[in-house]
Formats: sequence, structure tokens, C-alpha cells
Amino acid sequence: MQQRRLGELPRKRYPAGRGHNGGPPLDDRLPEWGRGPIGTYFGWKAAHKAAWKAVPAEIAVRRANKAAELGLSYEEYTLEILERGRYLQASDTNRLAEIRARRAK
Repeated sequence: MQQRRLGELPRKRYPAGRGHNGGPPLDDRLPEWGRGPIGTYFGWKAAHKAAWKAVPAEIAVRRANKAAELGLSYEEYTLEILERGRYLQASDTNRLAEIRARRAK
């Protein structure tokens, strides 16, 4: 049996150097706002959360029914309301075609 000094660890079991805690490198972690400056990331995040907040059940059911009637998903119909401030009707054939074409991509 080989004699080791106190505090010395076998190399094959612990490949990290002396003083290293063996954790992941800290500089490889990508922040939640991605690469580049932080800019207005947290402002946009708060605005997104506020826009998609929970709506009363009656409104959600009405939107879901209207979206199904138009052949859209609830998210597509709600996004149209949030982006353009309009409630789509069956007569809005051009806009409905654009939404469906964007979905196909």
C-alpha cells in the first residue's frame, strides 16, 4: 500500500487541480437574457407577464370558442387582440389567411 501525505488526493479520482471545488465553470453559463447587454430585458419580461396574465374564466371561454369558430388556437386569437387591439371576425379572411400561413412555417 502506498503512503500518502495528509490532504493529498489521488489524481485519477479527482481530476481538478488543487484548490478547485470540482464544480462547473462559471463563465460557461449563459444569462437568461442571452448574449449581449441586458438592455430592457426585465422590462419586456414584466410587460409580457402582464399581457398574458390570467383573464376571468368567462373571457377565456369566449375567446376559446371564437378562436375555434375561426379555426385558430386560443393563443393565436389572443395574440391578435394583444398585438392589434382587434377582435377577429369571420369576414377578416385576409388576416386569418396570414395567421394560418404563419402557423404553417
